[in-house]
Amino acid sequence: MPTKPVCLVIGAGAGIGGHVGSRFARAGYHSVLCRRTDAEGLARSVEAIASEGGSASGFLLNAVQAGSIEERIAAVEADIGPIEVVVYNLGAQIGDRSLDQTSDKAFEMGWRLATFGLFRTARAVCPLMAARGSGTILATSATAAFRGNRGQHSHAAAMGGRRMLCQSLNAEFGPMGIHVAHVLIDGPVDAPDTLGKMLGPEAFRELRETRGMEHDGLLLPREIAETYYHLSRQHRSAWTHEIDLRPYSTLPWWNTE
Repeated sequence: MPTKPVCLVIGAGAGIGGHVGSRFARAGYHSVLCRRTDAEGLARSVEAIASEGGSASGFLLNAVQAGSIEERIAAVEADIGPIEVVVYNLGAQIGDRSLDQTSDKAFEMGWRLATFGLFRTARAVCPLMAARGSGTILATSATAAFRGNRGQHSHAAAMGGRRMLCQSLNAEFGPMGIHVAHVLIDGPVDAPDTLGKMLGPEAFRELRETRGMEHDGLLLPREIAETYYHLSRQHRSAWTHEIDLRPYSTLPWWNTE
């Protein structure tokens, strides 16, 4: 079987990550889906891609564990094929906490997920992409990367660091043919794995009924995935480095009180 290009998704839940993996698989990539927990959910995502005629693998990955990201990237390159696209989709939201309720461990965890994990991913994959003269790194981000807020000490610091790291990676590796893009998700996402768990089932269902579904007031993961795929296909004469996505009815971060 000919080797397919690989799209590695770190943070492949049922929302953005899973839909991005599915979109790339439909385009002929082998999608490698990685998530921290829920082996059954991971298997369902892989099976869903296969049922559509696509190709995918799934792995449980604790991204804060030393060596875990690096070992997975090396194994994918050795056993599956060259990684052409990396989607770094790990969230870093530890919840709304006042300063005195934010422990050292909680603050550091946000940084490890948002910034240090992306740094480790880039350090492992960028030399491989640079040697091939091409590659794409897409980093999912959040409003907190642009605007701090009360109770978001860890999240804002961590996501702001992610944004600056993307700029630094772009400056170093863009001239080597590696497209680095920072994707700001500036609004609520219709995703049971993230927003659904934060709100709880009843509140999430009410939000979907009042703002989502036919109202189009929630970001749909399948539509977000289209943007990720588009970014990966851009010609290098017109690369996008930063892009923000939000529902039509949501005020952008700079207009929100």
